[in-house]
Amino acid sequence: MRAIVQILGLFALWLIMSGIYKNLIIGFGAISAVLCVWIIWRLDLVKDRAIWQTFRIIAGTKYLFWLVVEIGKADWAVAKVILSKVMPNQQRLIGVPANQRTDLGKVLYANSITMTPGTVTVETESDHLIVHSLTDEAADMAALEDMGNRVCALERPEPMRRRDV
Repeated sequence: MRAIVQILGLFALWLIMSGIYKNLIIGFGAISAVLCVWIIWRLDLVKDRAIWQTFRIIAGTKYLFWLVVEIGKADWAVAKVILSKVMPNQQRLIGVPANQRTDLGKVLYANSITMTPGTVTVETESDHLIVHSLTDEAADMAALEDMGNRVCALERPEPMRRRDV
């Protein structure tokens, strides 16, 4: 059942993003969705727990809104740097601790850093990330650690267990 839901979800996403509704293209989309799910299952990349068992959904929604505001602030800061006549020579690589418990949490943290203009996650390690920052303002460790703590707050303290009925 899970595979069918994944196939339908991928196919729906493919249809929405392609915007082309000809029979041949729709057929290619369906074949692509089935092939992707087959590869995922064949490589044993499917975990037993679903995302709602790993993350708090309501807290995730709040985090999404917070992240959009932070992206807007960073957009403004990067625009000021680009439009200034002198480009500052403040670029550097920094190590940022990654305290997330799950791999999904670390991926969310690394992608959140990359989506924020002025910073790019260059490399991930088990306990830290290497981040390239455009300016000193973007390399603010307190702000990056705050983002990391917010991602940690999304993770459930322990996995949810099935209840016997």
